[in-house]
Amino acid sequence: MPRPAAQPQTEPGEHLLAGDIRALRKARGLTLAEIALKLGRSVGWVSQVERGLSMPSLADMRAFAALFDVPISLFFGHDVEDERERGVVVRAGRRRALGTSETGLVEELLSPDLGGSFEMVRSEFAAGAELAAPNLRQTEEAGYVVSGVFEIEIDGIWHRLTAGDSFRFEKKPHRWRNPGTEPAVVIWVVSPPVY
Repeated sequence: MPRPAAQPQTEPGEHLLAGDIRALRKARGLTLAEIALKLGRSVGWVSQVERGLSMPSLADMRAFAALFDVPISLFFGHDVEDERERGVVVRAGRRRALGTSETGLVEELLSPDLGGSFEMVRSEFAAGAELAAPNLRQTEEAGYVVSGVFEIEIDGIWHRLTAGDSFRFEKKPHRWRNPGTEPAVVIWVVSPPVY
């Protein structure tokens, strides 16, 4: 009886990267063929990346980041100290950063990966930072203000929130601002994952 062909060995972090790329593609409603066309790659290659059979180069990861409009840092930081925690626990010092202080918004992914039905993000809004133009995503979103003053406009109505307040909306245009003099920290939940 013939033995099955040996499967290539991949690192656990590669499987998380593959899952994140697949989740981002699905969250944006794109097909493998559309991604391949936009990246100038074959459908087979994109499929292999999504299944963890091929590891994209740094240039490829930059192209994926640009295509999905996410920071390239999202694709790094899958390392864990205790292998039993992979995909389950995210330690405070090992969160994946999703922004820079130059934009006025620094975010960290609290979820272990983007493979689930939602993502959890810690967002820190600098004093005076704002999203000037409304953003509309095909998601359900909720947030809890940990500290500071946070204002959010949902479907044309502004809401002023402070520590302990929370919000939720679905598929509505929204924008935000921090009118305070201190950073505002919000724990944000988004379904499906968009980062």
